Amino acid sequence: MQYKKLRCTICDWVYDEYLGSEKEGIAPKTKWEDIPEDWVCPDCGANKDQFDMVEI
Repeated sequence: MQYKKLRCTICDWVYDEYLGSEKEGIAPKTKWEDIPEDWVCPDCGANKDQFDMVEI
């Protein structure tokens, strides 16, 4: 299974689907599309639509 990384275009915080984000209550292997639409970047408050996929 392919996991993506997505970077906030405002502050460069990276969400890694494989690792999740325990601090924000997101379990490992949680796909980006499964994160609620009202979720915001934990560092700067940017919306999900302000994230771009990181080429690996």
